[in-house]
This record gives sequence, structure tokens and C-alpha cells, in this order.
Amino acid sequence: MKSISNWSELPPFPTESEEAEFWMCHELSPALMKASEHVPASRESTTITLRFDPRMLSRIKRIARERFLNYQSMMKQWLAERLEDEQRDSER
Repeated sequence: MKSISNWSELPPFPTESEEAEFWMCHELSPALMKASEHVPASRESTTITLRFDPRMLSRIKRIARERFLNYQSMMKQWLAERLEDEQRDSER
């Protein structure tokens, strides 16, 4: 298996099947993987204030409890998922 040690070694992939075929005989080097890790800043979050209808907030908290999640974390995940969807749609 050939090891990729630099991102510039990756060719453009016209189709998913060509990309899959490429990765069958290639892998990322451990050094490239390590260099690509995201190292968060000491404070990566910004506090904001959102106003919700009390009934809506109660529903959100109930859903979070049912999933054994913190409601704020669940809302951040929902927003992150929606942002991914929006970005994917805008790239089409």
C-alpha cells in the first residue's frame, strides 16, 4: 500500500468510484494524519443569547432528556448538522 505524505499527492477524483479505487491501494501517512489534527484554542466557544418561546424550550429540553443529552449540546449538534446540509446544498 502506498503512503501519502503530502496533501498535494492526492489527485482530483472525477467520480466516487475512482476515489474508492484510489484508496484501496493508498493510505495517509501517520505523520500527515498527526499534522492534520485539529488543536482547539483554549477557548473555542463564544457565548451568545437566544430568546425562545418557553414552550419550544421545554420541548427541546424534553427531547434532550429522552436522549440523555445536555440540551445546549444537542442544539449545537443540530445547528452543526444543518450548517453541513446548507453548505452541501449551496455547493450543488
